[in-house]
Amino acid sequence: MIPYGRQEIGDDDVEAVATVLRSEWLTQGPAVPRFERAVAGRCGAAHALAVNSATSALHLACLALGLGQGDLLWTTPITFVASANCARYCGAEVDFVDIDPCTCNMSVAALAEKLARAAVAGRLPKIVVPVHFAGRPCDMAAIHALGQRYGFRIVEDASHAIGASYRGEPVGNCRYSDITVFSFHPVKIITTGEGGMALTNDAALAETMALLRSHGITRDPARMDHEPDGPWYYQQIALGFNYRMTDIQAALGLSQLQRLDAFVARRRELAERYQQHLTDLPLTLPGETPEERSAWHLYVIRLRREQIRRTHREVFAALRAAGIGVNLHYIPVHTQPYYRQLGFRPGDFPEAERYYAEAISLPMYAALGDDQQDEVISAVAEAVSA
Repeated sequence: MIPYGRQEIGDDDVEAVATVLRSEWLTQGPAVPRFERAVAGRCGAAHALAVNSATSALHLACLALGLGQGDLLWTTPITFVASANCARYCGAEVDFVDIDPCTCNMSVAALAEKLARAAVAGRLPKIVVPVHFAGRPCDMAAIHALGQRYGFRIVEDASHAIGASYRGEPVGNCRYSDITVFSFHPVKIITTGEGGMALTNDAALAETMALLRSHGITRDPARMDHEPDGPWYYQQIALGFNYRMTDIQAALGLSQLQRLDAFVARRRELAERYQQHLTDLPLTLPGETPEERSAWHLYVIRLRREQIRRTHREVFAALRAAGIGVNLHYIPVHTQPYYRQLGFRPGDFPEAERYYAEAISLPMYAALGDDQQDEVISAVAEAVSA
């Protein structure tokens, strides 16, 4: 079975982890801040906070921005559930903005229309979370302009998009957002096993997230309510969490980061080969504009169902039967049972639901060989032509 995604671990990665295992530090040692500085420097952000998952980073971002009971967060329905769940962790409500059928990202037109209605109703969001789906950047300048007009804060869910760029600058520089979040899950562009990172240019937000990722504990005398009792002393000044990344994970991430350009370059080669070989089939293929440079975390085809005799499910099953480990990213969040209990219904976001009825994620990872990709292409051609 050719999987839809997988990590690529080399000898340098193994040695980097082994070096930490032979050191004095396994958890909160020097590797974590080195990794943070390296990612911040790569992206052009002032601050980076490494955590144990992108979900944790999203939660911390929401807390740092003051999201709470009675507040509202908007995101896209085509994402992993964490992009919405982070609001629920804070006691806030969630709503969604339908996708653009061409980009599969949050539709700026739909966002503008929904904001205008929300302003009249007095129910504007406190935070908007655009998701750079499949590694393709959202139109962040337009979303930022709406944020300036309507007063919401912006958290970029760039879990798919480390190594991508927008308007010639790296995703993660937070030029158009308050906080950007990356994921280092094994199927992402680079991996730390599990892990994530939050980047920001705001020192106060960085300080809050750093406090909350480690139980709300500080050793800084300036933040305590009295002088330290001794060199051992710390105080818990907020209710935080254990969201820390280990030195083992950070060492792997640092090593992987050295090959980020190579990983993205190979993904772009694979995307171009898919474009060349699938273009004549009854499919809608993903793309990018001159302003965007996708990291190609995923390569998602959409079936032109009116031109294919098989159903969506039959095409998917045929590909699996041929040894192609296709997947589907994602089931629209608003159709999940938990969110249906909150009042969402099928039909609420028709473009997202149309996407779900057509989408299939093909194998896309840096170690995918040309011969393997040719197998995928042949299997797709057969599945949609039968």
